Amino acid sequence: MPGSGATVEKIASGRESEILIALIGNPNAGKTTLFNALTGLRAKTANFPGTTVERRIGHTRLAGRRVKLLDLPGLYSVTGATQEERLARDALLGEIPGHPRPDLVLLLVDATSLERNLYLASQVLELGLPVVVALNMMDLAEQAAIEVDAERLSAELGCPVVPIVARSNRGLDDLRHRLEIAVHRPWKPTPLAAVPPAEECEGCPFKARFDWAEEVGVRCSAGRSPSQGERTDRIDRLLTHPSVGVAAFLGVMFAVFALIFWVAQYPMDWIDRGFAGAGAALGAWMPDGFVKSLMVEGILGGVGGVLVFLPQICILFFFLSLLEDTGYLARAAFVMDRLMRRVGLPGKAFVPMISAHACAIPAIMSTRVIEDRRDRLVTMLVLPLFSCSARIPVYAILTALLFPNRPLLAGLIFTGAYSLGIAAALGMALVFKRTILPGETRPLVLELPSYRLPSFKTALLTMWDRARIFVRRAGSIILAVSIVLWALASFPRSEPPAAAHAALEQAAELERAGDEVAAAELAMEAQDLVSQHALANSYAGRLGHLIEPVLAPLGFDWQIGVGILSSFAAREVIVSTLAVVYGVGESGADAESRSLFETLQRAERSDGTRVFTTATSASLLIFYVLAMQCLSTQAITRRETGGWKWPLVQLGYMSALAYVCSLVTFQLLRAVGVA
Repeated sequence: MPGSGATVEKIASGRESEILIALIGNPNAGKTTLFNALTGLRAKTANFPGTTVERRIGHTRLAGRRVKLLDLPGLYSVTGATQEERLARDALLGEIPGHPRPDLVLLLVDATSLERNLYLASQVLELGLPVVVALNMMDLAEQAAIEVDAERLSAELGCPVVPIVARSNRGLDDLRHRLEIAVHRPWKPTPLAAVPPAEECEGCPFKARFDWAEEVGVRCSAGRSPSQGERTDRIDRLLTHPSVGVAAFLGVMFAVFALIFWVAQYPMDWIDRGFAGAGAALGAWMPDGFVKSLMVEGILGGVGGVLVFLPQICILFFFLSLLEDTGYLARAAFVMDRLMRRVGLPGKAFVPMISAHACAIPAIMSTRVIEDRRDRLVTMLVLPLFSCSARIPVYAILTALLFPNRPLLAGLIFTGAYSLGIAAALGMALVFKRTILPGETRPLVLELPSYRLPSFKTALLTMWDRARIFVRRAGSIILAVSIVLWALASFPRSEPPAAAHAALEQAAELERAGDEVAAAELAMEAQDLVSQHALANSYAGRLGHLIEPVLAPLGFDWQIGVGILSSFAAREVIVSTLAVVYGVGESGADAESRSLFETLQRAERSDGTRVFTTATSASLLIFYVLAMQCLSTQAITRRETGGWKWPLVQLGYMSALAYVCSLVTFQLLRAVGVA
């Protein structure tokens, strides 16, 4: 009997059988809500092998037996027109390595859009697998005065149909009972003889199947509230209007962006302080030496640098889930599509672009809402050009160096840096469209789902799922990178310079003489000398000297080169690195920002000239607007694209763009006599 062979084989082998149920349905039918209701937190998310298509696997128990639930992508058909459709069909046929053919299919159908959902249902039923239909959103159907005859629909489809409301768990006990029966007594679905073969139809090859879906929908449902449709139409006339709709979307996304950017700073500060406190406590408890440095600066610093992004991740995906659940996100994508397509980007890219101003990591993760692979790749490649929050400390110190005590001009430069990032992203999208990723942006074809109240439970579970992925996948990579960077800056060990020894001896004499303040200041200067000398002679320092000839045309010396190398872990690291290499030292990194500013102002090259001239500061600012400088973003890009090809393209073009623009800026300013 089709669909039961795998189960019989497992039982015959004497092993504990694990039933595999595939969950499939149209987008916006409530599939995620049903999956979470059936599995709770017992789920893991990953990509199908060798692809960027995501699938979730959860576990539950039915009649005392362990059941695996495979959540397939939301689809309108399984004809194979897209990668998602091909994978879904292969998964249902058992043709994906590591994924046996399902024992049962749980087909989710939206009761408010029965005719549209039945198109996919007809294709799934023809695959020969036992099917149980979950007729979801019955509450919304009742509110719209739509009556669905579940028994008649069951007779038409030849399989059980269970009315449910996944959001409130209504009908889930009945659904579980039906699934238990299906697991124990699988059957062969009734052939849908009423659907003629596609080749017998004239014109559109899909017409016969659409006609069948419409006829069954008419026979099995009746009624619709005119007021409900009119109310939806009135709202849509505003939210999809070319002008009002854009303004509304900008307002909504500004609110989400504000929450990501401002609200997240409080838990981010708590996490940062927590790790700083843990580092201080561990440092006070452990004796000085290699192990202490590794634990405090390498491991704790690396973990803290990753987890500090968690609040932004959580806030972003929580609110994106709420917006999608209400039905609004589909309207927003429709409104923005005509604007974004002019530069080779899909309308759905706008949400990741907004969130990239907080952090490129969650922005790249959120590109999963873009179905077309080419459009998704272009979006991922340009997202790091948008100025994220990690660039703010760099912008702040460099604009202050450019225009000290002139806040208006500094503010204009700050705004200009953000504008440059946006312009560069849009320009590069056009370049990619005409070069390495040719082709037209995929037209946006989507349904406008009914408006409904969002599920906070689903939003919380989505947030938890994304946060867990971020910590597990990105965290491990960044922790390793942080330890490598720590090792480069810490080895080889070098003896303190003679000047530091002399300063320490003089400090000891002052302390014996009772001048403790002067002794402390001198001891701090000695520590600064030790830090500078150790860094200059470390592997990182040697790399800085090695790349100095390449960076010199940009106005950068080897110390800035060290800062650029160290900031691959996180862009803002350059501020603390410059504090060390130019004399503030570790103690100065915690001092007032003005202390750092004054020190950088006084920084001199070996020939006695100032380091941070207007030309050099402007050049460095342009460089950090456009450069990649974020290995965590590279790690996420690698995971989302399934390999290192596109992260390397991303790193290469951004580095070249930053170098050329920085070179032009420095040489042009120097040529016109700007010091």
